Amino acid sequence: VSVEAIPLYTMLPPFSEMLIRKGYTLTYGRLDSVGAPMYVVYFLLYMASVEFGVYWMHRKLHEIRLGYKFLHATHHVYNKEHSLSPFAGLAFNPIDGILQASPYVWTLFLVPMHFLTHEVLLFATAIWTTSIHDCVYGGGEPIMGAGYHLIHHTGYKYNYGHYLTVCDWMFGTLKRPPTFKGGKSA
Repeated sequence: VSVEAIPLYTMLPPFSEMLIRKGYTLTYGRLDSVGAPMYVVYFLLYMASVEFGVYWMHRKLHEIRLGYKFLHATHHVYNKEHSLSPFAGLAFNPIDGILQASPYVWTLFLVPMHFLTHEVLLFATAIWTTSIHDCVYGGGEPIMGAGYHLIHHTGYKYNYGHYLTVCDWMFGTLKRPPTFKGGKSA
């Protein structure tokens, strides 16, 4: 599934670049046009919007039966620890993947964002998506790591967040993994 879907995922960055080049977004090219303090403020607002958007997009793909059946169920074929792998992180119906990545684009209409930062974040999302499916349990809250995401793949009604557990905590869908010490469940 990944091999077929990945080429279609690559359409989102050029689409966002077209919107940016035509001047439809609030994207800016130079840091000195807003200054470092506002860059940080805009970055935090952008990421908060993306986190919120990805959470709700992912959650609705589970809650709307047709969305789950025709778009997201393909990804949840990988629902056991031994079947999760970095490739499972990209094994989406292409429309599903684009829907979950769309907050990165629509937020460009709402929050000023540095162009290169936007591009790096799109790339980082692909790396992040593969890493939360690798079953390597590192870190903890507020980071949505592989331990949290394994619970999502086996429980389906928990841990919809993107990078952070904050939205899951706010909306009552956070389920914490067991504490791991030395790679073993405590």
